[in-house]
Formats: sequence, structure tokens, C-alpha cells
Amino acid sequence: MPDSQQSRPAVSTSVRTAAIWESVHALATARERELGRPLVVLDLGGGTGGLAVPLAVEGHHVHVLDPSPDALASLQRRAAEHGLGGEGEPEGTGTITAAQGDAETITDRAAMAELVGGRPIDLICCHGALEMVDDPGDTIRAMAGILAPGGALSLVTSGRLAAVLGRVLAGKFVQAQRALTSRDGRWGDADPMPRRFDTETLRDLLTSSGFAVESVQGVRIFADLVPSAYIDTDAERRALLDLEAAVADHHPLLGELGAAIHFVARRRSE
Repeated sequence: MPDSQQSRPAVSTSVRTAAIWESVHALATARERELGRPLVVLDLGGGTGGLAVPLAVEGHHVHVLDPSPDALASLQRRAAEHGLGGEGEPEGTGTITAAQGDAETITDRAAMAELVGGRPIDLICCHGALEMVDDPGDTIRAMAGILAPGGALSLVTSGRLAAVLGRVLAGKFVQAQRALTSRDGRWGDADPMPRRFDTETLRDLLTSSGFAVESVQGVRIFADLVPSAYIDTDAERRALLDLEAAVADHHPLLGELGAAIHFVARRRSE
């Protein structure tokens, strides 16, 4: 198996992804310990494999579902570079499989069973995808429907308040108010993001869909506001990441200013 420290430097050190990776890695490790085996993971909207490849390097069986054929081609190349094949690999070796599809695909039980080889799904990662779907509630309910009881969900979405602050700092005060008060969290018709979320809205959607929320963390609270020249070294990046972690842990109200919100939830066993 490839050396994991060499295989995941980008995701573990980037100010955009390090906090999320640390959380997902801890979640997957704990769940693997509970089950006594590597996990079956669905990476919804997993794109080029920024998260899927590190998880597979850790020994898990990752199934990526993404609508972009170009992204999936890049994923296959990245997986090959790390020696990650599909099913049939030796025991203890992580695998990656990929299929073209979107959030609607997960409502097709037959298609999902084929994708994961009929095995129970232990972990779903939905990072940066819920903003794009037609009905977020339907997507969350569909994810609950395909997760094994006790299975975990890692959900990362764009936060409304970060857009408000960003528009204010750009001097776009009317757009800031629109982002604050609009139902979808957008600042106008030219806003490239289809939807943003409030923390409580997401919490309500998750709990009403059969999930128990375990943690909520703001991500990129300051990272998108700091000039890149200030985080040019590993030490500077680490200091910024440590600051963001401290804010997220001890000042949750300030954490809601994060450009992204990271929820960890479990499907309730009923």
C-alpha cells in the first residue's frame, strides 16, 4: 500500500481542506474501530478524488459518484498514481470505484447497490454538493435511506454569513443585505453559488431526516480573508489552522462566519 503520509499532503496541509480532512480522518478511524474492518464510503460529488484518494490510501473502499466525466477521468488517473485499483484488490488494500451520476442517483436503490457491490454504506461524504441539488431535503433523506444504521455523514456546505461578510468587505452593501435575507443565501442573480445555508436550517433538515448531529464546525473562518502572502510558509499555515480550530471549538458564533460549515451526523438506529 502507498505510504499514507506521502499520499495525502495536499488535503492535510491546505488551509482550505486540512480541518475537514482531520475531522473526516478521525471519524473514519473511529468508525473502522467500531466495525473492526475498513469502511465502505460513498463520496457524493467527489470529483477528482481530493478526499477519496486519501481515504482509500487509509485502506477504505471508496465509491465516488460525480456528474462530471472529466473529473472522474482525473480521479482515475490520480487513483492509478497511488496504486489504487477497484474491486478484487488484496485484503487490506483500499480501493476506488467511480460512476457518473448526481444526487438523484442515490434515490435509485438498484444503482446504488450495484455501485457499492451490495455492501452496507458506513460513511457518506457530501462536500460542496448539497448547494447544487434541486431539493436539499430530499437529498438528505435519500442519504439517510442508504446509510447503514449508525452510519456516519460528513456534510460540508457553503455558509450564508461568510457571503454577507465578504460582500460587506467588498463594499457591496445591498448585495450583503440580499445574502442575509434571501431564502437561498444568494447575493444576487450574478452570484455563482446556487444556494447557501444557515447552521440551524441544516441542523433541522438533518434531525428531521433521521440523523443525530454530533458536531458542527465552521471552516475557513479567516482563510478566505487573509492575503496569501501572509500564509506563505508551513508555519504560517499551521498557525492559521490552529487559530481556526480554536475559534471553532471555543467560539461557535464566530465559527458560523466560516466560508463552509462542516456537520458530522449519524443515522439514528430505529
